Amino acid sequence: MTAQTDIAAGYASEGPAIELGAVLVDGTVEPTARVRLPLATLNRHGLVAGATGTGKTKTLQLIAEQLSAAGVPVVMADVKGDLSGLSQPGSADERITARSTETGDDWRPRACPVQFLSLGTGGAGVPVRAAITSFGPVLLSKVLGLNDTQESTLGLVFHWADSRGLPLLDTKDLRSVITHLTGDEGKDDLKGLGGVSSATAGVILRSLVNLEAQGGDTFFGEPELDPRDLMRSVDGQGLVSLLELAELQARPALFSTFLMWLLAELFQELPEEGDLDKPKLVFFFDEAHLLFADASKAFKEQITQTVKLIRSKGVGVFFCTQLPTDVPNEVLSQLGARVQHALRAFTPEDQAALAKTVKTYPTTPHYELDKALTSLGTGEAIVTVLSEKGAPTPVAWTRLRAPRSLMDTIGVEAIRQVAASSELYGKYAESIDRESAYEKLTARVAPPAEEQQEAPARATERDEPGVVEKVLGNSAVKSFLRSAASALGREITRGVFGTARKRR
Repeated sequence: MTAQTDIAAGYASEGPAIELGAVLVDGTVEPTARVRLPLATLNRHGLVAGATGTGKTKTLQLIAEQLSAAGVPVVMADVKGDLSGLSQPGSADERITARSTETGDDWRPRACPVQFLSLGTGGAGVPVRAAITSFGPVLLSKVLGLNDTQESTLGLVFHWADSRGLPLLDTKDLRSVITHLTGDEGKDDLKGLGGVSSATAGVILRSLVNLEAQGGDTFFGEPELDPRDLMRSVDGQGLVSLLELAELQARPALFSTFLMWLLAELFQELPEEGDLDKPKLVFFFDEAHLLFADASKAFKEQITQTVKLIRSKGVGVFFCTQLPTDVPNEVLSQLGARVQHALRAFTPEDQAALAKTVKTYPTTPHYELDKALTSLGTGEAIVTVLSEKGAPTPVAWTRLRAPRSLMDTIGVEAIRQVAASSELYGKYAESIDRESAYEKLTARVAPPAEEQQEAPARATERDEPGVVEKVLGNSAVKSFLRSAASALGREITRGVFGTARKRR
């Protein structure tokens, strides 16, 4: 038995699997020694890492198209449009033919059903949105770049709006609430919020205004994206949802945070499934370092908890980044599959990252991993995954297969045409601006919900004393929840990341 076939024996699986490629040892590829990723283990999550230009995007494309073919829906970030080729069959050339021969792949062109989505209204895809209240104070703080104190203050602002029956649907709603609290009319309300300072509220307001100036106001609002629209199949193939950042490149943190919001929504809504033959949905977090950069300890803890628990709901998560060290150890330990493209070790920091990466792999007699990781060619990766029995597979230097869909962008106009013909276009294309906090505060109508029902005639004559009781008292909160169906269309009960749990 050769070293290649010995390694490949660890990747044998009885059930369906993603075909990654063939084992390479000492420069020789054995096309019959296949490296496979079992579908049944994909809810144990994974990592795709490597330096720029090493082939990460094509690896994502390779995995996504096979998931789609297996009937598994996929959600992917596509900031530059590089993955739009998934919607078109590829075309054979000399490089694809050579790669197919090396990896033992009976390559045939194939396209995937794709829907193009854009955060906000400035992109080529179907615009998708999230309501401010649903996004929650923790995730919004990440987008706004707030510190722990400011995040806590924003949470109190959300609580005050919830208690007063003021729906926060878009950025102007939140801006109007903060403006009210920092103005003359809201001084007493502000004092009642645990001694929140007007200076801190002002910092939040300025950050919010900057977000609006950079296009964030086109993302927050309604109609809000229903995560179930991402969990569909077309003629037995899983739908691939490609999300672009549109005109919000100045706020890349919004992109990764929005994906985290989607994951939190699914975590709250999906039932427990246990072990499945294949996942119900697979998420790809591209540029994962943006999610963790400058994140608070509490934020990281919530990510870790969500990633750990959502696998029981049949959802797999892949983090994609340049260095494994971009992902905190608590999250990294939850990732069962590792596809590591070439690393660069030009600086002392690079060398330290390389040493840490080597330690995350099982020991192997076939490779010197520190040398292998810096010697990988384009389209090659060091791989280890979980077998169907849950044990780590042997480390395999893998020559990856070529994707069967088009390895190129299809162009902006083509994306617009596909988006316009999507069944989601009529549902999400036009924004809705119903009565919410902005309109209520502008009309100076912001009494507790109980007073709205029992004594509307006294709405403009309410007494200001007792603000703390009004804001924090159970009667006001209960009254708001009773009237939520008509006033907001959802119950405000904040769960993971402080996101509002919705009754759909």
